[in-house]
Formats: sequence, C-alpha cells, structure tokens
Amino acid sequence: MMMAKEESFGPVMVISKFKSGDVNEVIRRANDTEFGLASGVFTKDISKALHVADNIDAGTVFINTYNKTDVAAPFGGFKQSGFGKDLGEDALNEYLKTKAVTIEY
Repeated sequence: MMMAKEESFGPVMVISKFKSGDVNEVIRRANDTEFGLASGVFTKDISKALHVADNIDAGTVFINTYNKTDVAAPFGGFKQSGFGKDLGEDALNEYLKTKAVTIEY
C-alpha cells in the first residue's frame, strides 16, 4: 500500500488488518519503508506493545496515544527520516565537540 510506505505529514493514519497473533508480520510491514519518523501502537496488551515498539524502526513510538511529547524526550527519525535528535539530552550532544586526549610521559 503506497500510503503506508510514504512519509506523509498531516492528519493521516493508516490502519491495516493482520491475522490474530501474527505480531511479527505487523512489525515486518511497519518496517517495510525507507522512512521511520514516528509510529503508534494501540492495544490492551502492554507487553505486546513493548515488543512491537522495540522492533519497529522508528525514532518515536507512541503506545495508546499519539503525538504526546515531552521536551526531555529526544525526537528524531530513523532511516531517511532524519539524522540526529531534537529535544532532550541527545539534542544537546549535537552542540558538543567530543575529543579524546591520551598522554603518556
């Protein structure tokens, strides 16, 4: 489905059916795109939601909500959806210049 593979910005939600219990197929379909900014999982089974969140290639995964963010949480995508993070400690690292100095005398 083309809609599920594009990076759409706007009020768009793709809802697709899957065989009961076949969570790995859902994960495979979710990852079958070159983008990975954000995703959402809606379920009553929190352990299943955490399994899906751990295996989806997206920079942000919302569980039983969507687009609720915290300024302390890093925001940014995976794959072609961006490099680096906005917000949180990870965003501050973009402004740092890390250096290792080794001395022997």
